[in-house]
Amino acid sequence: METTAQFSIPPGLTDLLEEFVVKCIQENPSDLVEFAADYFDMLRLGRKKKESKAGKESAASKPEKKETVEDKEEVQEPPKIPARGRRRAVAAEAYNPNENDTEVKCVVHPKTDEQLQRLKKSVENILLFKSCDRDQLKEILNAMFERKVSPEDEIIRQGADGDNFYVIDNGVFDVFIEKDGKELKVHTFKDEGSFGELALMYNCPRNATIIAKSEGSIWALDQSTFRRIVVGAAARRRQMYEALLENVPMLKELQAYERMNLADALETKIFDDGQCIIRQNDEADCMYFIEAGTVRVTVSDKEISRLTKGAYFGEVALVTKNPRSASVFAEGEAKCAVLNVDAFERLLGPCMDIMKRNITHYEEQRKALGLE
Repeated sequence: METTAQFSIPPGLTDLLEEFVVKCIQENPSDLVEFAADYFDMLRLGRKKKESKAGKESAASKPEKKETVEDKEEVQEPPKIPARGRRRAVAAEAYNPNENDTEVKCVVHPKTDEQLQRLKKSVENILLFKSCDRDQLKEILNAMFERKVSPEDEIIRQGADGDNFYVIDNGVFDVFIEKDGKELKVHTFKDEGSFGELALMYNCPRNATIIAKSEGSIWALDQSTFRRIVVGAAARRRQMYEALLENVPMLKELQAYERMNLADALETKIFDDGQCIIRQNDEADCMYFIEAGTVRVTVSDKEISRLTKGAYFGEVALVTKNPRSASVFAEGEAKCAVLNVDAFERLLGPCMDIMKRNITHYEEQRKALGLE
C-alpha cells in the first residue's frame, strides 16, 4: 500500500543545498556550524540587497552544447547498479583538486547520436555541471551510461553506500525517507531532475530511497568521475577566479568572503579576434573581468583605450542604468570572466563609490577626445 505523502520539499531547496555542499567541500571548514551560519547570513543579506534594487531576475546563462562523443579513450561496459537492498563498500578519500589527474584513464560508454542528444538535453540545467568547461563536460557525457527502469525498480536505498550520481531522462520517481520505522514519501520527480550527489560529495550513506513509479530512463555517472571532474572543477574554478579578483584594485574594498562569493558568480567566455563583446547603445546585462588577452574600447568608432589581464569593463551602464556608452572588441583571442547584472547588484555594493568615481574619469576622457 502506497504511503500518503506527509512532507513536501520547498521550491529551491535542492539547488540551495547543492550550492552549500559544494562550498563546504571546497572550504573544508573546521567548524561546520559556524561556516553554515556565516554562509546563510550572507545569503540573506544578499537577498535583502537584491530586493531593494529595481532589477529582480535576469535570464539564466545557457550552457554550451557543441561537443560530440568520441571513441578515442578506453571503452568500458556500463557498471552494474546494485540490486535492491544490496550494499557496496566505498572507501573514497576527500578529493584534492591539486592532485595530478594525468594518469587517470577516462571512462567512455559509447552512445548513439539519439542517446547523446537526449543526454545533453537532460544535463543542460544541472547546477553541479555549471563549473565544468567544455572539455570536462564532454568527459562527463562520455562517462555517463543509460539505464532503463520499470515500475517499482529501486534506484537507491537509504543507508546504502553511494556509487553513482543520477540524471533523469524521463519517468516518474518517488523519494522516500525512513522515519520512526516508516517510509514517508517526501518528493516526486517527473521527467527531469537529478539525485545522489550528496553521498558522493560527503562519502557518506544515502539519505533517501528513490523508487521508479513508471517506465523510464536515467543516466548514471560513477563516483570516481563525479568527484574528479565535478567537485574538482568547482574547486579549481574558484581558485582561478579568486586569483584573478585579487589583482583587481577596485575589489580591495571587498572582504575575503565577498570576493569568494563574487568568484562563484563568474562565468568564463572566450571571444575571437575582432569579435564585438559590447556594442555601443545596447542594453547592459553584465560586466567583464579580463582573464587573458587584450580588448579594444571604442566610442563612435574612435579607439579610446586598450585593456589587458586584470582590467574590467562594462560596469558603467550597470551603475548608471543607461545603454552602453562604448563598444569593446577582442584584440586577438580574449578570455573574460562575466558577471551578470543580478550578481553585480547583489555583490558589488561596497565597490559602487569607486565605480562612480571611475565614471567621472571616463567622462573626462570622452571630453578630451571631443566625444561629448
